[in-house]
Amino acid sequence: MQRVNAYANTAIDGDNGAVTRDVVILGSTGSVGTQAIDIARRNRDRFRIVGLAAGGDRPGLLAEQALDLGVEVVGIAKASSLEDVQLAIFAAAQRRDYDRGDFSMPKLLAGADAAEQVAAWQSDLVLNGMTGSVGLAPTLAALDAGRTLALANKESLIAGGPLVKARAKPGQIIPVDSEHSAIAQCLRSGATAEVRKLILTASGGPFRGRQRGDLADVTVEQAMAHPTWDMGPVITINSATLINKGLELIEAHWLFDLDYDAIDVVVHPQSVIHSMVEFIDGSTIAQASPPDMHLPIALAMAWPDRVDRAAPAVDWSQSAAWTFEPLDHANFPAVELAKSAGRAGGTKTAVLNAANEEAVDAFVAGKLPFLGIVDTVADVVESHESLMNVSTLADVRDAEDWARAMVHERVKKGSNA
Repeated sequence: MQRVNAYANTAIDGDNGAVTRDVVILGSTGSVGTQAIDIARRNRDRFRIVGLAAGGDRPGLLAEQALDLGVEVVGIAKASSLEDVQLAIFAAAQRRDYDRGDFSMPKLLAGADAAEQVAAWQSDLVLNGMTGSVGLAPTLAALDAGRTLALANKESLIAGGPLVKARAKPGQIIPVDSEHSAIAQCLRSGATAEVRKLILTASGGPFRGRQRGDLADVTVEQAMAHPTWDMGPVITINSATLINKGLELIEAHWLFDLDYDAIDVVVHPQSVIHSMVEFIDGSTIAQASPPDMHLPIALAMAWPDRVDRAAPAVDWSQSAAWTFEPLDHANFPAVELAKSAGRAGGTKTAVLNAANEEAVDAFVAGKLPFLGIVDTVADVVESHESLMNVSTLADVRDAEDWARAMVHERVKKGSNA
């Protein structure tokens, strides 16, 4: 991966030499977005947030973010939430004793393409922290606008890898996921030609060590009880099935241009080693830090530089043991399923991702058992005739629509059985 060493419209603070980057945050009220804003608030000399986009389900939080950061534009995916956000902004302004005529209202955009418009807003960097394949179109919009893209929305690459790679210039995409951030850091230790293998680490999720038969009656609450990470609900359930690690494997393939045979997964329950790179001379370089997303988010926002005290470091004064074990493919087949879909190429991975999103929703709604998530996804992926030449966003969306319909059909059949 090439280092990013230049940003458009970068200002230099003459007093302390700090670089100030104008940043847009997509998914600002979610887990990644709120942590990115926390970093920006603690480093106002380095980051100026100029735009926010969110679904609109948390209008109060979005309003507070917009006023506190003084952003220029706010995008709201749900047009029906526009009035709620407007009222929340005025209410927040009154609590701050703002005279309505004396403060600048951010421009409000609403609708399905609001995030795309915000992604193209004038800025140095766009952080895409959206969840799901809905983040693909904003990713493409940011790339087309020439913005550096800090990518936490892994679905952009899983669903639309060929489209993203065709649009992205060298060094334009910076990974945010902790595993891919770790790999990017480790790759600084050698040349691309010296890399033998990427090793993604997995915590194993809340059901590590269990047999398939032990998982038949898993509840949503149990699947949400991740042992080391505090994440959003979709990613947490994906970690419980381990399909999240399969999606990350596909993401690594597109980010680092390595064949699937050169990307492995190892279980590391402590989640301190975030990933590793094995080089041709037998060296393995690992990146270690306590499980805290502030570090990879801050690094992506400041890449290739680091942010002082972005997150706590490993406490070397305390005894600790870090363990590693092979992935249990027999009881957790999702990683091999993802690797197989990746090797098949075309729209297979878009179908994999969309089918999983729908299957997770069905599980949360009580319409599908926990084991039915991966089983249903595997069935849908296997039955899909892949379109190999993925050239438009419509190609991806057609495949996704087909996958979602197939999951609904299978869930309905199961409920009527």
